[in-house]
Amino acid sequence: MTPDPSNRSNGRPPTLREIADQAGVHISTASRVLRQPEPADGWSDSALRVRQVAEELGYQPNLWAASLRTRKTTTIGVVMPRLTDVVVATMFQGIEEAATAAGYSVLLSSPPDDLDAQRKAVEFLVSRQVDGLMLSSIHLPGTDFVDSLPLRSLPILLLNRHIDSATSSPNRGLPFVSGDDRLGGYLAGKHLLDCGYRDLGVIAGPDHASTSRERVAGFRDALTEAGLALPPNRIVASEFEVQGGVDAAATLLGGDSRPDAVFTVSDTIAIGVLGVARDLGLSIPDDLALVGYNDIPVVSQLPVPLTTVRS
Repeated sequence: MTPDPSNRSNGRPPTLREIADQAGVHISTASRVLRQPEPADGWSDSALRVRQVAEELGYQPNLWAASLRTRKTTTIGVVMPRLTDVVVATMFQGIEEAATAAGYSVLLSSPPDDLDAQRKAVEFLVSRQVDGLMLSSIHLPGTDFVDSLPLRSLPILLLNRHIDSATSSPNRGLPFVSGDDRLGGYLAGKHLLDCGYRDLGVIAGPDHASTSRERVAGFRDALTEAGLALPPNRIVASEFEVQGGVDAAATLLGGDSRPDAVFTVSDTIAIGVLGVARDLGLSIPDDLALVGYNDIPVVSQLPVPLTTVRS
């Protein structure tokens, strides 16, 4: 059926009634088809007809009116610092793809990785009446921060990091999605030990990041299992960025005594370590073994391909 534009006044947007009439369906059917995502088994013939008519007539749904009617905006708020980080950007891409498939849009805020900026971002998204929140890069212990947010009954999901469960806060059990960071750290330590290295160093992330803490804890687990310890002078904190890796590596490798192998809790940090090793005349892996974390695409294309833990 070819839509007939003459059935409506010139210059006026098409209505649901007009779309339903021209598609030969009830108005409730047209409304349902146009506001829902495609079913897993695909659109029916009548639904395809409705969508074709709507497209050819230039129909645009009134999302504001729909939100008033349903009390839902079909929008998910996402607070995600460090969007320039490959891991973070990849995670956001997955969120947007999944949200779109479910008929939702995503409202993103990418503030600096500090609590005040994240709190303002949450307040902004809540004021926009989002239906739920996703927070990445939350700071440990995290409970006071979450308790202070104006969430009301808004659903919230933590990404990548989680809050401290050893607390009496009602928010200690907030759901979260993350990799098994402790296992990943253990695998890194086990790999270096299996290669024969015994004088090991770690470049950790900031202490407020559960990802960093657990990767380091897993690394320690591997050393403990082998009857070894990680001396305080063999662990240096860093930010999750190349310059952080440069600064930490200068501290860890620049003295008279340096470790034989280094584990960094992110590939981005490891890239900074590679630069310092080059400047010091150290060959990887002959003079220094190096293991990163995340397996970002660029590490396989480096002049010295990086051994890394895929998360």
